[in-house]
Amino acid sequence: MRHRFAAVTTELLDDVPQLAVVLADISTELFEQAASRHQSRVINVGIREQALIGSTAGLALSGLRPIAHTYAPFLIERPFEQVKVDLGHQDLGAILVSVGATYDEPRYGYTHHAPGDVALIDTLPQWTVHVPGHPDEVDTLLRQAVADDNRVYIRLSTQTNHRPQSVGDGQFSVIRKGTGPTVVAVGPMLDRVLEATSDLDVTVLYAATVRPFDAATLRFVLAEPAVVLVEPYLRGTSSARVSEALVDLPHRLLALGAPPHTARRYGTPADHDAEYGLDPAGLRASISRFVAHESTFSTS
Repeated sequence: MRHRFAAVTTELLDDVPQLAVVLADISTELFEQAASRHQSRVINVGIREQALIGSTAGLALSGLRPIAHTYAPFLIERPFEQVKVDLGHQDLGAILVSVGATYDEPRYGYTHHAPGDVALIDTLPQWTVHVPGHPDEVDTLLRQAVADDNRVYIRLSTQTNHRPQSVGDGQFSVIRKGTGPTVVAVGPMLDRVLEATSDLDVTVLYAATVRPFDAATLRFVLAEPAVVLVEPYLRGTSSARVSEALVDLPHRLLALGAPPHTARRYGTPADHDAEYGLDPAGLRASISRFVAHESTFSTS
């Protein structure tokens, strides 16, 4: 996903004179050609993440369409005040593109983990959040974001699905229909959800855009008032959105995702998935219990 992002952005820098990129010493090698051709529009501020967002806001104020890029904890959490004030308070449009996801780089430890990034962005108004599950989806969503003027967060990952889905309209895709609960698989969680539920009578929705939350499609396909959220970040991040979508309907909700703290655990991303029940086997166990009405759930 990171290489596709860099390739598409490099192409767009040639074609869109209003586009600019701000880096913080991350992925600079992928933008060397772009920087040589567009020295005034490819800027590396160094390891200064607050300046990364401040510079991005300044470029937006000057009429450019800026992209800011670095690891998720350094893009969202460390400079959050600048994201809130420099971009949000001034109502400036910008595109934030992260790598590292929740724990794509566990060898670096918790400093490079970001399970709470989408939940943190959720505290701010008027953000579009994309969580692509395939490099082709990155291409589509990035081009769409560049052509717009709103605030967009695109969350890249090293974990991907085998094939892309149709994205760009902001709606959830209906992957499979059943008569039981509806499982919402976000971004790179789709393949493992399909494997985990291959013989279960459930509806599977795919979400590459999570904000705004597609309540209409969720309600339309709901066969029974039971929803399983499978998110590649902090578990329960979209629980309130599901409850808002079904506010007039008593329902059961199972939220699956990363725990709030993953410190002192290194290993590989696959090790983390297994530890938190986010591999196919863990998802199957949790979803099977829920389908059988045996799991712990919240009622709204």
